[in-house]
Amino acid sequence: MIERDHRLPVKRQAELLGISRGSVYYQPAPIAEAELALMSRIDRLHLEHPYAGSRMLRDLLRLQGVEVGRRHVATLMRRMGIQALYRKPNTSKKHPAHRVFPYALRNLAIERANQVWALDITYIPMARGWVYLVAVLDWASRRVLAHRVSITMEADFCVEALREAAARWGAPEIVNTDQGSQFSGAEFVAEVARIGARQSMDGKGCWRDNVFVERLWRSVKYEEVYLKAYDSVSAARQGLAAYLDFYNSRRPHQSHDGRTPDMIYFGTLQPQAEAA
Repeated sequence: MIERDHRLPVKRQAELLGISRGSVYYQPAPIAEAELALMSRIDRLHLEHPYAGSRMLRDLLRLQGVEVGRRHVATLMRRMGIQALYRKPNTSKKHPAHRVFPYALRNLAIERANQVWALDITYIPMARGWVYLVAVLDWASRRVLAHRVSITMEADFCVEALREAAARWGAPEIVNTDQGSQFSGAEFVAEVARIGARQSMDGKGCWRDNVFVERLWRSVKYEEVYLKAYDSVSAARQGLAAYLDFYNSRRPHQSHDGRTPDMIYFGTLQPQAEAA
Protein backbone atom coordinates (compact mmCIF):
# COMPACT_ATOMS: atom_id res chain seq x y z
CA MET A 1 0.00 0.00 0.00
CA ILE A 2 2.93 2.36 0.67
CA GLU A 3 4.74 3.51 -2.47
CA ARG A 4 8.18 4.82 -1.60
CA ASP A 5 8.61 6.54 -4.99
CA HIS A 6 5.21 8.30 -4.81
CA ARG A 7 5.10 12.11 -4.90
CA LEU A 8 3.48 12.09 -1.43
CA PRO A 9 5.93 11.65 1.47
CA VAL A 10 5.82 8.29 3.26
CA LYS A 11 4.59 10.02 6.42
CA ARG A 12 1.59 11.51 4.58
CA GLN A 13 0.76 8.16 2.91
CA ALA A 14 0.77 6.51 6.34
CA GLU A 15 -1.57 9.20 7.71
CA LEU A 16 -4.02 8.70 4.82
CA LEU A 17 -3.99 4.93 5.39
CA GLY A 18 -4.48 5.36 9.12
CA ILE A 19 -1.32 3.47 10.09
CA SER A 20 1.72 4.41 12.15
CA ARG A 21 4.67 5.75 10.23
CA GLY A 22 6.93 3.49 12.26
CA SER A 23 5.19 0.39 10.92
CA VAL A 24 6.27 1.33 7.38
CA TYR A 25 9.94 0.98 8.28
CA TYR A 26 9.61 -1.91 10.71
CA GLN A 27 11.46 -5.10 9.73
CA PRO A 28 10.44 -8.02 11.97
CA ALA A 29 13.30 -10.08 13.36
CA PRO A 30 12.82 -13.69 14.44
CA ILE A 31 12.94 -14.27 18.20
CA ALA A 32 13.72 -17.60 19.82
CA GLU A 33 10.79 -19.43 21.40
CA ALA A 34 12.68 -19.68 24.68
CA GLU A 35 13.17 -15.90 24.76
CA LEU A 36 9.48 -15.25 24.17
CA ALA A 37 8.50 -17.72 26.88
CA LEU A 38 10.92 -16.08 29.31
CA MET A 39 9.57 -12.61 28.48
CA SER A 40 6.05 -13.86 29.13
CA ARG A 41 7.12 -15.17 32.56
CA ILE A 42 8.78 -11.84 33.37
CA ASP A 43 5.67 -9.92 32.33
CA ARG A 44 3.47 -12.01 34.64
CA LEU A 45 5.88 -11.69 37.54
CA HIS A 46 6.08 -7.93 37.00
CA LEU A 47 2.30 -7.64 37.34
CA GLU A 48 2.35 -9.73 40.53
CA HIS A 49 5.44 -8.03 42.00
CA PRO A 50 5.74 -4.58 40.38
CA TYR A 51 8.40 -3.53 42.89
CA ALA A 52 10.77 -6.33 41.80
CA GLY A 53 13.94 -5.35 39.96
CA SER A 54 16.06 -7.60 37.79
CA ARG A 55 17.74 -9.32 40.76
CA MET A 56 14.48 -10.22 42.47
CA LEU A 57 12.92 -11.32 39.18
CA ARG A 58 15.94 -13.52 38.55
CA ASP A 59 15.46 -15.13 41.95
CA LEU A 60 11.70 -15.54 41.43
CA LEU A 61 12.38 -17.22 38.10
CA ARG A 62 14.88 -19.56 39.71
CA LEU A 63 12.25 -20.57 42.26
CA GLN A 64 10.12 -21.57 39.26
CA GLY A 65 12.96 -23.70 37.93
CA VAL A 66 14.16 -21.20 35.32
CA GLU A 67 17.93 -20.59 35.46
CA VAL A 68 18.75 -17.15 34.07
CA GLY A 69 21.27 -14.41 34.85
CA ARG A 70 20.39 -10.99 36.21
CA ARG A 71 21.89 -9.21 33.20
CA HIS A 72 19.78 -11.26 30.83
CA VAL A 73 16.66 -10.44 32.85
CA ALA A 74 17.59 -6.74 32.78
CA THR A 75 18.10 -6.86 29.01
CA LEU A 76 14.68 -8.42 28.45
CA MET A 77 13.04 -5.92 30.79
CA ARG A 78 14.49 -3.06 28.74
CA ARG A 79 13.23 -4.68 25.56
CA MET A 80 9.75 -5.05 27.06
CA GLY A 81 9.75 -1.53 28.49
CA ILE A 82 9.33 -2.44 32.17
CA GLN A 83 11.26 -1.69 35.33
CA ALA A 84 10.53 -1.87 39.04
CA LEU A 85 7.96 0.71 40.13
CA TYR A 86 10.40 2.65 42.26
CA ARG A 87 11.77 3.66 38.87
CA LYS A 88 9.22 4.51 36.20
CA PRO A 89 8.66 1.90 33.47
CA ASN A 90 11.05 2.28 30.56
CA THR A 91 8.03 2.85 28.30
CA SER A 92 7.99 6.20 30.12
CA LYS A 93 11.62 7.18 29.61
CA LYS A 94 11.92 10.96 29.84
CA HIS A 95 13.51 12.87 26.97
CA PRO A 96 16.15 15.28 28.38
CA ALA A 97 15.14 18.09 26.01
CA HIS A 98 11.37 17.83 26.53
CA ARG A 99 9.35 19.99 28.88
CA VAL A 100 7.90 18.44 32.04
CA PHE A 101 4.43 19.73 32.93
CA PRO A 102 3.44 20.21 36.59
CA TYR A 103 1.19 17.64 38.24
CA ALA A 104 -2.34 19.10 38.28
CA LEU A 105 -4.28 16.41 40.19
CA ARG A 106 -2.97 16.90 43.73
CA ASN A 107 -5.93 17.39 46.10
CA LEU A 108 -8.29 17.55 43.10
CA ALA A 109 -11.68 15.86 43.56
CA ILE A 110 -12.30 13.92 40.34
CA GLU A 111 -16.03 13.23 40.23
CA ARG A 112 -17.31 13.44 36.67
CA ALA A 113 -16.70 12.20 33.15
CA ASN A 114 -14.30 14.17 30.94
CA GLN A 115 -12.81 15.98 33.92
CA VAL A 116 -9.48 14.08 33.75
CA TRP A 117 -8.16 11.63 31.17
CA ALA A 118 -5.09 9.47 31.69
CA LEU A 119 -2.88 7.89 29.02
CA ASP A 120 -0.33 5.11 29.39
CA ILE A 121 1.47 2.46 27.34
CA THR A 122 1.98 -1.24 28.06
CA TYR A 123 3.74 -4.23 26.51
CA ILE A 124 1.50 -6.92 24.95
CA PRO A 125 3.08 -10.34 24.28
CA MET A 126 2.10 -12.37 21.22
CA ALA A 127 2.87 -15.90 20.09
CA ARG A 128 5.77 -14.44 18.12
CA GLY A 129 7.01 -11.05 19.22
CA TRP A 130 5.00 -8.30 20.89
CA VAL A 131 3.19 -5.01 20.36
CA TYR A 132 2.53 -1.93 22.48
CA LEU A 133 -0.91 -0.74 23.60
CA VAL A 134 -1.84 2.83 24.54
CA ALA A 135 -5.19 3.64 26.13
CA VAL A 136 -7.05 6.85 26.90
CA LEU A 137 -8.84 6.29 30.21
CA ASP A 138 -11.50 8.53 31.75
CA TRP A 139 -10.33 8.80 35.35
CA ALA A 140 -13.72 9.08 37.09
CA SER A 141 -15.49 6.24 35.26
CA ARG A 142 -12.47 4.05 34.28
CA ARG A 143 -13.91 3.97 30.75
CA VAL A 144 -11.46 3.40 27.88
CA LEU A 145 -12.29 6.18 25.41
CA ALA A 146 -9.81 5.19 22.70
CA HIS A 147 -6.81 2.94 22.20
CA ARG A 148 -4.15 2.13 19.64
CA VAL A 149 -1.85 -0.83 19.04
CA SER A 150 1.63 -0.23 17.62
CA ILE A 151 4.70 -2.29 16.79
CA THR A 152 6.99 0.61 17.71
CA MET A 153 7.31 3.08 20.57
CA GLU A 154 6.97 6.22 18.43
CA ALA A 155 4.64 8.99 19.64
CA ASP A 156 2.33 8.73 16.63
CA PHE A 157 -0.03 6.14 18.08
CA CYS A 158 -0.43 8.12 21.32
CA VAL A 159 -1.37 11.26 19.39
CA GLU A 160 -3.82 9.27 17.27
CA ALA A 161 -5.52 7.77 20.34
CA LEU A 162 -5.94 11.16 22.01
CA ARG A 163 -7.23 12.72 18.79
CA GLU A 164 -9.82 9.96 18.34
CA ALA A 165 -11.01 10.21 21.96
CA ALA A 166 -11.47 13.99 21.73
CA ALA A 167 -13.26 13.73 18.36
CA ARG A 168 -15.72 11.13 19.71
CA TRP A 169 -16.29 12.26 23.29
CA GLY A 170 -15.27 15.91 23.53
CA ALA A 171 -12.19 17.32 25.23
CA PRO A 172 -11.35 16.79 28.91
CA GLU A 173 -10.26 19.52 31.27
CA ILE A 174 -6.95 17.77 32.05
CA VAL A 175 -4.85 15.14 30.25
CA ASN A 176 -2.55 13.33 32.71
CA THR A 177 0.40 11.15 31.69
CA ASP A 178 3.80 10.12 32.96
CA GLN A 179 6.95 11.91 31.82
CA GLY A 180 7.60 9.56 28.91
CA SER A 181 9.03 11.03 25.72
CA GLN A 182 5.91 9.97 23.81
CA PHE A 183 3.85 12.35 25.95
CA SER A 184 6.33 15.21 26.30
CA GLY A 185 7.22 15.46 22.60
CA ALA A 186 6.07 18.33 20.39
CA GLU A 187 3.38 16.33 18.57
CA PHE A 188 1.57 15.18 21.69
CA VAL A 189 1.91 18.52 23.50
CA ALA A 190 0.49 20.29 20.44
CA GLU A 191 -2.46 17.87 20.29
CA VAL A 192 -3.34 18.46 23.95
CA ALA A 193 -3.28 22.21 23.30
CA ARG A 194 -5.31 21.83 20.10
CA ILE A 195 -8.21 20.08 21.86
CA GLY A 196 -8.16 22.77 24.56
CA ALA A 197 -7.05 20.63 27.52
CA ARG A 198 -4.49 21.26 30.25
CA GLN A 199 -1.54 18.89 30.33
CA SER A 200 -0.44 17.28 33.60
CA MET A 201 2.40 14.85 34.34
CA ASP A 202 3.04 12.45 37.19
CA GLY A 203 5.98 13.25 39.45
CA LYS A 204 9.17 11.32 38.82
CA GLY A 205 8.81 7.86 40.31
CA CYS A 206 5.24 8.52 41.50
CA TRP A 207 3.74 5.33 40.06
CA ARG A 208 0.64 5.67 42.27
CA ASP A 209 -0.47 8.70 40.26
CA ASN A 210 -1.52 6.48 37.36
CA VAL A 211 -2.75 3.56 39.47
CA PHE A 212 -6.09 3.30 37.65
CA VAL A 213 -4.33 2.70 34.34
CA GLU A 214 -2.10 0.10 35.99
CA ARG A 215 -5.26 -1.71 37.17
CA LEU A 216 -6.58 -1.60 33.61
CA TRP A 217 -3.40 -3.25 32.33
CA ARG A 218 -3.73 -6.00 34.92
CA SER A 219 -7.31 -6.72 33.79
CA VAL A 220 -6.38 -6.62 30.10
CA LYS A 221 -3.54 -9.08 30.54
CA TYR A 222 -5.10 -11.59 32.92
CA GLU A 223 -8.57 -11.58 31.36
CA GLU A 224 -7.55 -11.37 27.69
CA VAL A 225 -3.89 -11.40 26.66
CA TYR A 226 -2.61 -14.29 28.78
CA LEU A 227 -5.56 -16.46 27.79
CA LYS A 228 -4.67 -16.12 24.12
CA ALA A 229 -1.59 -16.25 21.95
CA TYR A 230 -2.11 -13.68 19.22
CA ASP A 231 -0.53 -14.98 16.03
CA SER A 232 -0.42 -11.61 14.28
CA VAL A 233 -0.65 -7.89 14.91
CA SER A 234 -4.12 -7.83 13.34
CA ALA A 235 -5.27 -10.59 15.71
CA ALA A 236 -3.92 -8.59 18.66
CA ARG A 237 -5.79 -5.49 17.47
CA GLN A 238 -9.05 -7.42 17.07
CA GLY A 239 -8.75 -9.24 20.39
CA LEU A 240 -7.88 -6.13 22.37
CA ALA A 241 -10.65 -4.10 20.73
CA ALA A 242 -13.22 -6.78 21.60
CA TYR A 243 -12.01 -7.02 25.20
CA LEU A 244 -12.01 -3.26 25.75
CA ASP A 245 -15.57 -3.07 24.43
CA PHE A 246 -16.51 -5.75 26.97
CA TYR A 247 -14.55 -3.90 29.67
CA ASN A 248 -16.52 -0.71 29.04
CA SER A 249 -20.01 -2.05 28.52
CA ARG A 250 -20.41 -5.40 30.27
CA ARG A 251 -17.70 -5.91 32.88
CA PRO A 252 -18.88 -4.89 36.39
CA HIS A 253 -16.37 -2.96 38.51
CA GLN A 254 -16.05 -3.44 42.25
CA SER A 255 -15.09 0.23 42.69
CA HIS A 256 -18.40 1.16 41.00
CA ASP A 257 -20.53 -1.15 43.18
CA GLY A 258 -20.94 -3.58 40.32
CA ARG A 259 -21.74 -1.00 37.67
CA THR A 260 -19.88 -0.75 34.36
CA PRO A 261 -17.65 2.11 33.20
CA ASP A 262 -20.24 3.00 30.55
CA MET A 263 -22.90 3.44 33.24
CA ILE A 264 -20.71 5.77 35.28
CA TYR A 265 -19.41 7.70 32.28
CA PHE A 266 -22.76 8.45 30.65
CA GLY A 267 -24.42 8.88 34.05
CA THR A 268 -22.10 11.74 34.93
CA LEU A 269 -22.30 13.31 31.47
CA GLN A 270 -26.09 13.73 31.68
CA PRO A 271 -26.15 16.27 34.57
CA GLN A 272 -23.63 18.38 32.67
CA ALA A 273 -25.86 18.44 29.60
CA GLU A 274 -28.86 19.45 31.67
CA ALA A 275 -26.87 22.18 33.45
CA ALA A 276 -25.80 23.60 30.10
